[in-house]
Amino acid sequence: MKTNLFIFGLFISIAGFAQNNELLIQGHLIKFKNAKTYTLAIAEKLDANNYAFKPVKEEMSFNEQLVHIAENIYWLSSTYIKEESNPVKGKKIIAQEMNKEQVIQFVSDAYEYGLKAMESLDENTLTNSFNWSGGKMNKYQFLNLIQDHQAHHVGQLIVYLRLNAITPPKYIGW
Repeated sequence: MKTNLFIFGLFISIAGFAQNNELLIQGHLIKFKNAKTYTLAIAEKLDANNYAFKPVKEEMSFNEQLVHIAENIYWLSSTYIKEESNPVKGKKIIAQEMNKEQVIQFVSDAYEYGLKAMESLDENTLTNSFNWSGGKMNKYQFLNLIQDHQAHHVGQLIVYLRLNAITPPKYIGW
């Protein structure tokens, strides 16, 4: 009897864990889709002639921030979510040589790549861990890192807009 109760409890726990993993992935997908929409709205706000704007020489320019976001999404999504090679690694991507439309397309494509990686994520691999900065991180943590990194740089882009007397678009969150 105790064995049957244990097995039943274990089954319920595993089913609940799988459901929670699916909820986690779906939550990240919703948030990431909104992040794409918001980032692209910010990218559209600044005039093409000001895409090289940077508040101080030590910071990345507006277009460099956007390209950095995109490159990071490609890298983290491919290497740590899909466990494949980075599709833009080794390609010569120079933000200063890209016009506004090219930057926006590159960013849009990166978000789409990240979304597809998250959509195809096998929830059974969420605990796969990887060496990272002298420690280990799993796919759960990389999903959060992708979100946090792009949000960090989008926050900087909002400041860039304000420094150019442009009101940022209304925030799109969860």
